[in-house]
Amino acid sequence: MVNRIVIALLAILFTGQVFAVTQIQATVDRNPVMQGEYFVLNVTADADLNAGLLDTSPLLKDFVVGRTSVGRSTQIVNFDATKETRWQVLLSAKNAGTVTIPSFTMEGVKSNPINLTVAKAGSQPQQMRNLFVEGELSTNEAYVGQLITYKVKLFLAAELQRGVISAPEIAGAEIKQIGEDKDGVEVVDGRRFRVIERMYSIIADTAGTLAIKGAGFSGDILVEAPRRGGMFGFNESRPMQAKAENTQVIINPIPDVYQGDWLVSDLLIAKEVWPEEQGNEFEIGTPITRTINVIASNANSNSLPDIKIDMPDGLKSYPEKPVRQTVVRENQVIAQYSLTSAIVPTKPGEFTLPEITIPWWNPHLRQQQYATIPARTVTITGTVAAAPIPTIAANETTNQNAGIWPWLTLLFATLWLITLALWINARGKKHIIAATERPANTQVKPAADLNKIAQACDNNDVTLVIALLQQFYSAQLAKSMTLSDIAHLSKPLSAAIHQLQQAKYSQSTSSIDKNMLLKAIEQTDINQQQNTSSPLSSLNP
Repeated sequence: MVNRIVIALLAILFTGQVFAVTQIQATVDRNPVMQGEYFVLNVTADADLNAGLLDTSPLLKDFVVGRTSVGRSTQIVNFDATKETRWQVLLSAKNAGTVTIPSFTMEGVKSNPINLTVAKAGSQPQQMRNLFVEGELSTNEAYVGQLITYKVKLFLAAELQRGVISAPEIAGAEIKQIGEDKDGVEVVDGRRFRVIERMYSIIADTAGTLAIKGAGFSGDILVEAPRRGGMFGFNESRPMQAKAENTQVIINPIPDVYQGDWLVSDLLIAKEVWPEEQGNEFEIGTPITRTINVIASNANSNSLPDIKIDMPDGLKSYPEKPVRQTVVRENQVIAQYSLTSAIVPTKPGEFTLPEITIPWWNPHLRQQQYATIPARTVTITGTVAAAPIPTIAANETTNQNAGIWPWLTLLFATLWLITLALWINARGKKHIIAATERPANTQVKPAADLNKIAQACDNNDVTLVIALLQQFYSAQLAKSMTLSDIAHLSKPLSAAIHQLQQAKYSQSTSSIDKNMLLKAIEQTDINQQQNTSSPLSSLNP
C-alpha cells in the first residue's frame, strides 16, 4: 500500500513537468445580460498556467472589467493526473446590442469567442432583478426658488455587502440631502425587496428646463453561486451598479403680478404664542413674552422672511435670535421660522401691536396669498412717574413675591413711628442733642457692597447686578427700593440702569458699563434724597 502511494507521488512529480495546455474554454454565467450590470466570464485551461497569461485588455473596448480571481486544481484518477487553471472575470457591458467576447490565446492555444446579447438598462422587469433604483420627483413643473423633492429608492433582493448611493446630477440648481435614510420592505409583484430610501431637495435659481440625471448605486452584493463539482452552493461577492432614469422639470419664472419678497410654498401659516393667562392687560415694567411662528410646507427655511415689527411709543421690544429649522414629516418638507421677543411697557395706556402680513405664492392655485397675524391691543396700567424708563424686575421670584411688600411697608412704618417717639422723647437731653448735630452729608456707602457690584459687573451678570443694586439702596434708605425707584434718585443712575436693561434684553450681545454704573452711584447723594422726603424735617427746631 505504501509502495503504491510513493509510486503515485513520483508519477505526479515527473509527469507534472511535461503537462502542456491543450484546451482553453470560455463561458459566461448568463446570456443575455443587462447593460451596466455585472456578469461572470469563466476562462478554463487544462494545465497549470501562470495567472498573468490571461490578457483582458481586449475587453476594455466594450466592457468595464472588474475584479479577476484565479484558481487551480489537480485531480488524480488511477494514477492519471490532470491539472486545471480557472479565471473568473467580472464584466459589465457598456452598450446595448450584440457584443463579442474575443478569444484568448495562451501558449498557442485559443479559446472560443462568445456572442453576447446585451439588453438595454431597465428593460428587464423589476421583479426579475436582484437590484434596481427608482427616482421620484414631487412635481414636473415648478417656479424659481420653489423646493422640489427627489426621492431615491434602492430595491434589493440580495444581501448588501457594501455600497453607496450617488445624488442626482443637476446643473443650475441647489441640491442637498434632507432627513435620514429610511430602511424598509416592499413587495413588488409578489417578490419581497429590501428598500433603502433617501430624499433630496432641489431648488432651481433660473427659469427654463431643468435636466436631472438619475441617482445611482454602486457596490457589492452577495449572490448564490454553485460549487463546482458539488450539489451545494455558496455565496460570493459580486459588484453591482444601477441607475435611475433621467428626467426633467419645467421651471417657471416669478410671475409679474406678484408683489413683495418672493416666497413660494404649498401652504404657509403664521401664528403667535401669547401669554393668554394674563389676557391683554399688563403693568408697567412687566415683560411680555411673545413668539411669532411661520410654518411652510415644501419650502426651505432660509427662504422664509425675517419678521420686523414696529413697536408703538411706550413699548420696547427686545427680540432674541430667530430660529430656523427644516424637518421631513410624512414625506413633506416642513420649514419653520420662530422669533421670540420680550416686550416691556414703559408708559400707561392702550397700545396696538401692528398686524403682521406675509405674502406668498401658491403654485397649485397660481395666485398670491397672504398669511396674517391680526393686530392686538394691550392695556398698560400704572402711573407715569413709576416708569420713566423700562422697569424690569431682577428675576421671576421678585415678581411672584410682590404681595409681601405691603406687609414690609407696614413693618417699616411701625418701626419708623417707634423711632420718631424715641427721638422726640430724647430731644430734652443735651448729650443726645449734641450727638445729633453731625453734618447731614457724611453718609458713607459700604465698600463691601460696592465691591460685590463691581465683581458682578466684571462677570457681566446683569441679573445679579440689578439684585445687588436693590439690596444696596434698600439698606441705605431703610425701605424697599425697586429699579424704578433707584432710577429716580439721580439722572446718572437713570442712564446707568437704562444701559443695564439694554445689556440684558438687547438682541445683540453687550457688556455692562461698570465705570458708568459705579460713577453714578458715587455721584448720587442719598442723604439729600432722605432730607427732601423725610417728614422729620418739619420737626427740627
